[in-house]
Amino acid sequence: MAKDVEAVVVTEQSEYSTKDYHDPPPEPFFDLDELTKWSFYRALIAEFVATLLFLYITVLTVIGYQRQTDLNAGGQDCGGVGILGIAWAFGGMIFILVYCTAGISGGHINPAVTFGLFLARKVSLLRAFFYMVAQCLGAICGVGLVKAFQRSYYNRYGGGANVVAPGHSIGVGLAAEIIGTFVLVYTVFSATDPKRNARDSHVPVLAPLPIGFAVFMVHLATIPITGTGINPARSFGAAVIFGSHKAWHDQWIFWVGPFVGAAIAAFYHQYILRAAAIKALGSFRSNA
Repeated sequence: MAKDVEAVVVTEQSEYSTKDYHDPPPEPFFDLDELTKWSFYRALIAEFVATLLFLYITVLTVIGYQRQTDLNAGGQDCGGVGILGIAWAFGGMIFILVYCTAGISGGHINPAVTFGLFLARKVSLLRAFFYMVAQCLGAICGVGLVKAFQRSYYNRYGGGANVVAPGHSIGVGLAAEIIGTFVLVYTVFSATDPKRNARDSHVPVLAPLPIGFAVFMVHLATIPITGTGINPARSFGAAVIFGSHKAWHDQWIFWVGPFVGAAIAAFYHQYILRAAAIKALGSFRSNA
């Protein structure tokens, strides 16, 4: 009996170690057929609603933190969530929303993530463009709801807009956004890698969890520098509704930084870790 059990265990381990996997084929660069599918529009709706909810909860948390800080400065002992709580709000909402929408739209909720996946040929140009539009519109509506419900606090405490903090240069802010987005998009690629899923199929790993933790950790590091953008839709939505000169002056940082970081992460994962260039060269030589 013991030998039978041992044989089963060895067989299972062999299956796990040799389990085959197949990378999905690259998405078409430009696919007009997507416009005829309900699944495409359902995905856009999911991205819009998820980004709306993300901005609504997180910006309310930021404003609440700033109000509590103001009360404490005025001599009132008012406990609050602190920077740690803000980081948890952002990371926790990403975990929840990616979990909810991953099966519908892929759970991007971030133009930088969409851009990185487009560069890796995981989504078409058409889908990437409309995803970004839906995300930005969702962000604007989410921050708009915050302003509608908390107008006085919203205007008084900066509307959750991203700006480079005093004492930090533009270069430091840009570098923080590039590195922070690299961490996020690199985590997205790693958590959704089909090779990892095949190899670790016997280990129940939930992809939204490491993605949410990546957002959490990046916020802990960069909130004091830029308020942490790493999501152009988040920064754009807050700037549109709040409309301050400083928020618009620094806006380019929260687009260029995340897009550069996403591009580096896509290149690193696809061509270094997954060695796509070497595989393609080897295939070319074998065919020759």
